Amino acid sequence: MPEPSVAQQDELPWARARGIGALAEKMGFEWLEFTPARAVARMPVEGNTQPVGLFHGGAYVVLGESLGSMHANFHAGHGRLAVGVDINATHTRSATSGHVTGVCIPLHLGRTLMVHEIVVSDDHGRRCSTVRITNHIMPVS
Repeated sequence: MPEPSVAQQDELPWARARGIGALAEKMGFEWLEFTPARAVARMPVEGNTQPVGLFHGGAYVVLGESLGSMHANFHAGHGRLAVGVDINATHTRSATSGHVTGVCIPLHLGRTLMVHEIVVSDDHGRRCSTVRITNHIMPVS
């Protein structure tokens, strides 16, 4: 884990300049924080729901994968690329309005594998989904 002084370094300009990808942009992904210790973003519930009005389970996964992959790519460093090899999500509550916010923290920052956990909460701070992503780190060719 990074040292506390490093963990507070604001890397939000790096994340915004890198871009998040067309799918997350279409879904209203918005960066809130990006440091070596964690990444935080949110998405609106409106426009990302199932036919019955609940936030779509796949939208939780899009938020989680976007956060985890970007954070892994930041830690991978220049000349290396993080690519997702496994993702899973457990949904424990349904958001129906407002926004959901994902907080991504690294569980393992290895040389060839990185694992992140993303806790997604509603506007009331209630956990709605827990996403875990594993990224393989490889050289850019």
